[in-house]
Amino acid sequence: MGLCHGKPTQIPEPDPEEDPHVASDAADGAPSPSAATPAAKPGTPKQPKFPFYLPSPLPPSSYKGSPANSSVASTPARGGFKRPFPPPSPAKHIRALLARRHGSVKPNEASIPEGGEPELGLDKSFGFSKHFFAKYDLGDEVGRGHFGYTCYAKAKKGEHKGQDVAVKVIPKAKMTTAIAIEDVRREVRILSSLTGHSNLVQFYDAFEDEDNVYIVMELCKGGELLDRILARGGKYSEEDAKVVMVQILSVVSFCHLQGVVHRDLKPENFLFSSKDENSPLKVIDFGLSDFVKPDERLNDIVGSAYYVAPEVLHRSYGTEADMWSIGVIAYILLCGSRPFWARTESGIFRAVLKAEPSFDEAPWPTLTAEAKDFVKRLLNKDYRKRMTAAQALSHPWIRNAQQVKVPLDMIIYKLMRAYISSSSLRKSALRALAKTLTTNQLFYVREQFELLGPNKNGYISLQNLKSALVKNSTDAMKDSRVVDFVNTVCTLQYRKLDFEEFAASAISVYQMEALETWEQHARRAYELFDKEGNRPIVIEELASELGLGPSVPLHVVLQDWIRHADGKLSFLGFIKLLHGVSSRSIPKA
Repeated sequence: MGLCHGKPTQIPEPDPEEDPHVASDAADGAPSPSAATPAAKPGTPKQPKFPFYLPSPLPPSSYKGSPANSSVASTPARGGFKRPFPPPSPAKHIRALLARRHGSVKPNEASIPEGGEPELGLDKSFGFSKHFFAKYDLGDEVGRGHFGYTCYAKAKKGEHKGQDVAVKVIPKAKMTTAIAIEDVRREVRILSSLTGHSNLVQFYDAFEDEDNVYIVMELCKGGELLDRILARGGKYSEEDAKVVMVQILSVVSFCHLQGVVHRDLKPENFLFSSKDENSPLKVIDFGLSDFVKPDERLNDIVGSAYYVAPEVLHRSYGTEADMWSIGVIAYILLCGSRPFWARTESGIFRAVLKAEPSFDEAPWPTLTAEAKDFVKRLLNKDYRKRMTAAQALSHPWIRNAQQVKVPLDMIIYKLMRAYISSSSLRKSALRALAKTLTTNQLFYVREQFELLGPNKNGYISLQNLKSALVKNSTDAMKDSRVVDFVNTVCTLQYRKLDFEEFAASAISVYQMEALETWEQHARRAYELFDKEGNRPIVIEELASELGLGPSVPLHVVLQDWIRHADGKLSFLGFIKLLHGVSSRSIPKA
């Protein structure tokens, strides 16, 4: 396992034997799910004991820089079971792309026209202080990655004088492309701007000289989460797993609100502050992280194979990709094995894209239904149906066991913008759906409403959205342009919202569809809508509500939306209306 990068430029031609439906994704950074083996069965293969810490069975030289080599890229080499090496992954073009990104292509190595050619005269000056060795004594190496290594150090002067620190050393000799230089620059920017969370590794300073960049951080002496898992025989009890998950979700929700997506969440990238059993957990290694605006999508293929989300392999993703990775970690904590496992890179990606995790083998039958529901709602292949970090902290499995502070959630802003911009008919449909929410489901909505600061009469205005965000902002928001997005919501003209209407505006229909009780919600909501908001409607009026142009054949595409008996909206039309169907999503006749 290792670092897996992609770059949105030219896409090489897929091999003839590759699945045409995934060939373009594979060519951009992920081996084709069908290139080497038959189609995946519904479940992943049965795994050996504690398979999640085994290195890839491929020899390191054959998958340098690939997602199956992450232990080499972020942690010291760890022993595992000996396995015979299978044939190398068929995705040689992927490894060529990854090597080319970092300028490590050998003269006789097959390459593809990627546009990331090593450039002459690269500016490797970052503007950092040049006086690292005047302030720190560099000690022993404690970890080595693909692009750098980490050492102990002791501060000789300054505010941290006498303290032990961790120093990530990145050789400039390895920065042979503009992309590699920007990766380092962005890592320092993210670390320095994300401040104020107890589960975030503390950044102290950045230095450089002619040979290296030095990133000075808090030293975490408690070891990796992965090591704790192994020390516990491969798994945690539900109660102990909740303690870990609360800390992970808390810091990830903080990052996501600032517009930062980590992109490489895995047990190796969470360290304990000390050896103490109750030591806080810290997220580290923002080398693959990036800024993302709430209404934008990223397309670099980045991460570690076992933890990479399906939409990353499809090159269109946002902060939801981190939630998939957290789902994989939760699965590992609770049962001691990976949800998606294979001997090769191609097999891993195929499993992530096609297979479903098993909840039938021990210990899953003995775990609570709430624990299983929690993991399933994170490991949903449709990113729109996945819980956010704040929603996961509101899940009954966690909040019923611990006093959890639910943070502000950016998805509320996205949903409110969509609601305010919707037709009156859709608003009416969403209000009917909101009336079917259970007490458990309303817990999260009420927490978000209170965080937005309602007035004494129980109303919020759109200006409250910006005020609440400013209270939680860091410098990272400047780079992620989150405030720009929120301003587009706040400038909309709309009256104040009470809690009832806020609940309607904060509903994600896609997330509700992931619930086992969705059918009951939908039927009950339609009954309410039929009594209170449904009325005879002609197709032309419906088309106007949906913003359909004159070129759309209305009587063909909308005929199933209206009941012929009384001219009112049908159940099918009601469901489609909830999704906010527009001319872009209605198929051409």
